Amino acid sequence: MANDTERSSESLDEHVPSTDEEWRRRLTPEQYAVARQGGTERAFTGAYWDTKQPGIYRCVGCGAELFRSDEKYDSGTGWPSFWTTIHDDRVTKVVDRHLGMSRTEVRCARCGSHLGHVFDDGPRPTGERYCINSAVLDLTPGESG
Repeated sequence: MANDTERSSESLDEHVPSTDEEWRRRLTPEQYAVARQGGTERAFTGAYWDTKQPGIYRCVGCGAELFRSDEKYDSGTGWPSFWTTIHDDRVTKVVDRHLGMSRTEVRCARCGSHLGHVFDDGPRPTGERYCINSAVLDLTPGESG
């Protein structure tokens, strides 16, 4: 997990959009549909589902560091999957009862963007699988640890 010094040096966007108009200007139509409307990209189509490049995955909406490539794994689902977040306070979890099922939605804690869902069928040590849409991620290449 990142310490306070590492967290304070990350590159956050100064201004988080507060209006729908600002969000539409900042994001592509696909990013907007996923991040602001809770959509899901098609499996095996996103930019990062099979990426092995080391780096930090940031929120496309605000630049918050969310996941490290070191914690990414191939879950076989067609979406980027991580067994933990970069730090516990980076995401919020919300019960999602959409479409008649109960899942746990994951949102960026800083800007509220929909990221994906977390499931309890992941690998050790956490047993969690953060199933995240590529459209809401921006990979900053480099060291991830």
